[in-house]
Amino acid sequence: MESNKPSLFTSLSPALLHLYDVSSSIVVIIDVLRATSTIATALHNGARSIIPVDSVSECIRIGKQIDSITAGERDGKVAEGLEHGNSPFEYPSEFIGGKTLVLTTTNGTKLLQMALDNNAKTIIAGAFVNLTAVCKFLIAQKQNVILGCAAWKDRVNIEDTLFAGAVIHKIKKHFSINCDSSKMAETMYDDAKADLFEFIKEKNISHYQRLSSFGLEKDIRYCLTEDLANVLVVYEEGKLISKTF
Repeated sequence: MESNKPSLFTSLSPALLHLYDVSSSIVVIIDVLRATSTIATALHNGARSIIPVDSVSECIRIGKQIDSITAGERDGKVAEGLEHGNSPFEYPSEFIGGKTLVLTTTNGTKLLQMALDNNAKTIIAGAFVNLTAVCKFLIAQKQNVILGCAAWKDRVNIEDTLFAGAVIHKIKKHFSINCDSSKMAETMYDDAKADLFEFIKEKNISHYQRLSSFGLEKDIRYCLTEDLANVLVVYEEGKLISKTF
């Protein structure tokens, strides 16, 4: 029966997260361009762990305390005082293998902290690059799910919504979905799935404008490609790590 299935909801913005029962749910942090794509890539390429922090100053402080790489962006560019940014191409295995990355981003780390503050049962990070791992985990856990879009400074964005739609498209038969945000996300994904890059380029979405103006079209294409870094990214004890299940 439908009622025996766990529920799935989509929060299109961190500003909407308070409307959902976070404490009884697995929360998927979605920040496709580019935080969660880069996190999955770094872990796939052998990073020991990633410590997400919500400020540049905290990133620098922790970086001084432990042997790590400090990185982050603000508004799509490397944050002042940090050496590395938020591009997945900055973290090949020969650079990141065996190392700890301390990372701060404009939107993704903020949403993760909100999920923590609201006692999320489990927190994982999702992007197209690890879509299959995310979907397999959510199906296997048989628990309520909130797909949490990091959005852009609380404003709904298309790319995170598209990823939520992709997850729903793959796992919906395993969940009870009575959520218009989820229906909207899947409808948009159905329209876009033939060519996600052309879809966001044609719509000239805000993050496409922002990143392409910095010459980062290659990053966008990478971040919209499925399973290039297909690892399960789980938050445990202050760190994002790669786990098998």
